[in-house]
Amino acid sequence: MLSQVDEKPKILLMGLRRSGKSSIQRVVFHKMAPNETLFLESTHKIEKNDVSECSFIKFQIWDFPGHIDFCDETFQSEAIFLASCAIIFIIDAQDDYHEALTRLHATLESAFRFNMSIKFEVFIHKVDCLSDDQKMDIQRDITQHVTSVLEDLLCEQPSNSGISIGFHLTTIYDHSIFEAFSKVVQKLIPYLEAFEHLLNIFITNSMVDKAFLFDVTSKIYLATDSNAVDMQTYELCCDMIDVVVDVAAIYTPQSNFVDPPVSEQTGATIILNNDRALYLRGINQYMALACLMYEESLEKMGLIEFNFCVIKKALQQMLQLNQQHAKRELAAMLVHQPSSNPIPEDEEPVNELDSSGKDDDEQEVSDAESEYKNRAVREESSIIL
Repeated sequence: MLSQVDEKPKILLMGLRRSGKSSIQRVVFHKMAPNETLFLESTHKIEKNDVSECSFIKFQIWDFPGHIDFCDETFQSEAIFLASCAIIFIIDAQDDYHEALTRLHATLESAFRFNMSIKFEVFIHKVDCLSDDQKMDIQRDITQHVTSVLEDLLCEQPSNSGISIGFHLTTIYDHSIFEAFSKVVQKLIPYLEAFEHLLNIFITNSMVDKAFLFDVTSKIYLATDSNAVDMQTYELCCDMIDVVVDVAAIYTPQSNFVDPPVSEQTGATIILNNDRALYLRGINQYMALACLMYEESLEKMGLIEFNFCVIKKALQQMLQLNQQHAKRELAAMLVHQPSSNPIPEDEEPVNELDSSGKDDDEQEVSDAESEYKNRAVREESSIIL
């Protein structure tokens, strides 16, 4: 039987040597200080990192060394790409990126040959030393090249014309890398629109300007409302999470300490010097809702707290539903493509189909989805206007 680690979705980090793949992983998921990444050695083999801190979507990060050739017959491209849900290709913006574009082209062809549903994102990395004009020029050049390559690939398979690739300017020295990773993770959330809808209802009826649903450990935001994301607001919310975690770590007895030290009872309010306030409440041990509002909105704290409780209950129910959905999707991916199954012969597939051809959890998830839709209407109507 496969271990729990092997059952999780995979995000592949790819790119040339010294492009910053390992540094990104260490900063985002292991809290390494950016300046400490200067001493990291190059990756010589595939490094698999189990990201289990996030309570909503648990996945693995596979860090690929830059010298791997996907066209090599000894490399199990089909098995790896079929079992993966997203690829993040890292391009060093401070280096000559033409070789990187050639490798990106080959990666696109290999990935989409075996898995047309895989998400593909490009991080134009190490932009902290570039001017705004240089950033825009490099992003435009890379976007045009990759778009041209993608159009050629889609001509061969026109039925998959809905494929799109995201481009992000990133650096580990500010919050841009966290925001970019947030965008990637959000594409893997089946009910993202439902989360955004709940947050829209919350901010509309609670006098809140902006709301983020955070994974506390990585500071990746899993969802936000429909208002545009302002980087300064996002950074303030991230800093607030750091303050709450640090204070909780100081005053929590060592015998009761858990990492991260957040629970459903966690709450904090910080008043800024510009008539604004930050509000944070825990959803569970790993997730929290962080909001920005005007200071005068705090006068209606009872209203905000009541609406938060309604939202929290709905979110917790959807979290459970999403875990069932993810399990069913992974089982379908591994079982319905037996010719490309990466599972060794001496191991059993995850969530194997029964003799009738139906997944064990299929009817349960279907019933849960119907129950959620009816419940969501009731939950939304119960929020105070």
